[in-house]
Amino acid sequence: MKVEACWFEIPVIEQERATKFYSDIFDVKFEWQENGGFKMAFFPEMRGALMMGEGYSAGNMGIMVYLTASDDLLVVLDKVEAAGGKIVVPKIDIGNDVGFSAHIMDTEGNKIGLWSKS
Repeated sequence: MKVEACWFEIPVIEQERATKFYSDIFDVKFEWQENGGFKMAFFPEMRGALMMGEGYSAGNMGIMVYLTASDDLLVVLDKVEAAGGKIVVPKIDIGNDVGFSAHIMDTEGNKIGLWSKS
């Protein structure tokens, strides 16, 4: 059996701040929808969303999602602090030609992994 991630949700506290942060670092647009008391902003061309509502709590102690960061990790990483986030672990070579990774803290306090081939 092949196991794949089918969906992810990143909890947010303040939707406008979170949407601006991810829009700024990835150069994408989000549209918020409300459904059943939950507010969701879908990542374009991905199976995931920024989520706001009862039961969602932002923080850095849960599961960490890795997002692909362009062809060169530094293109996205260089925008993080200007967008209000923090670089927690700078760009590192994973080794074995797997690529590079970094960890950031978003404006909501979530630790997010970034990955790129170069």
